[in-house]
Amino acid sequence: MIERMRQILLKEFIHLFRDRHARFSLIVPPLLQMLIFGYAASYEVNRVSTAVLDFDHSQESREFLERITASSRFQVRDVLQNESQIESLLDHRRVTLVLQIQPGFAELLRKGQTAPVQAVLDGTDSNTALIAVGYVDQIANRFAADYQLQLADRMRPSLATFAPSIELQERPWYNANLESRWFFVPGVIGTLVLVSVLQLTSFAVVREREVGTLEQLMVTPISPAELIVGKTLPFLIVGLANVIVVAILGSLWFEVPFRGNIFVLLLGTTLFLSSALGVGLLISTVSETQQQAFAISFFYITPTIMLSGFGYPITSMPTALQWFTNLDPLRFFLIVLRGTFIKGIGLDVLWPQMVAMAILGAATLTLATLRFHKTLD
Repeated sequence: MIERMRQILLKEFIHLFRDRHARFSLIVPPLLQMLIFGYAASYEVNRVSTAVLDFDHSQESREFLERITASSRFQVRDVLQNESQIESLLDHRRVTLVLQIQPGFAELLRKGQTAPVQAVLDGTDSNTALIAVGYVDQIANRFAADYQLQLADRMRPSLATFAPSIELQERPWYNANLESRWFFVPGVIGTLVLVSVLQLTSFAVVREREVGTLEQLMVTPISPAELIVGKTLPFLIVGLANVIVVAILGSLWFEVPFRGNIFVLLLGTTLFLSSALGVGLLISTVSETQQQAFAISFFYITPTIMLSGFGYPITSMPTALQWFTNLDPLRFFLIVLRGTFIKGIGLDVLWPQMVAMAILGAATLTLATLRFHKTLD
């Protein structure tokens, strides 16, 4: 049995290294995609295109708008004269945010009353709009607090010293500067490895059928389990090498710290790859052509990434989908990646994810083995 599996393993490696397309797809695309996604994937919003409409023309309104323009979060592109210009700017996507200050803004502030500022937003990009409103709210609250102290100082200087205030002191653990890239880069590692390994594995049995070598395997004494293991191990080794290379790139190029144990990461990667390889081989056994295998693998990859928590929190999904994500091995692997990279935690915390990936891997590999038949049917 060991000799038969060794021969299958050797055959797969020889075919892999002879296939120029396979060699290219294993090395170049993951590195390029890591660089592209590492820069493009971010929750941070900077230089929001902004227009301002100031009907008050007071010192207070100018000071408030100066705080907006001084922030790197906003880029003021237009100073409007009337409200009729707002719709045209938003329709042509020249700006995302319009700040409008009504007459009497300064008068209300001097009386110690609430002075409203209207923020008109392009809601087609709801994520950017919500984040931009949050930035405006922070600046407005800070401006109001500073103005209140200045007003109290002018009216009754003795009370300004004792003016009560609350100051929020942030202390983020693991990511002191709240760099969203630290969140995305480990996630990109998991998704890239899933895509590359799944696509290569899904062609494994189909390729044998199309080139006519499946008949040769039929007359050999090799069993379906031995064939599955022989076809799985090469891609498992390639997947581990891919994770190591892409993780080194993410740590050195994007300066994402790796604080955990490398052996914990390799164990989690091995268990995750067993699930991915099992799914790929299962797709390969139910497909008649490589085009069909590609279509099925694409259909699997898209919801897998969407339901993994890569870009959207699982807790925000409907309850039924939250339960369904337990069948997604990428969900558990992302927790392992982010836990080992950013938090530096070990098996004492990550063992539930390891067990879940082991169960999913064993189930998919067993199903692929049972599905494979040494026949042409």
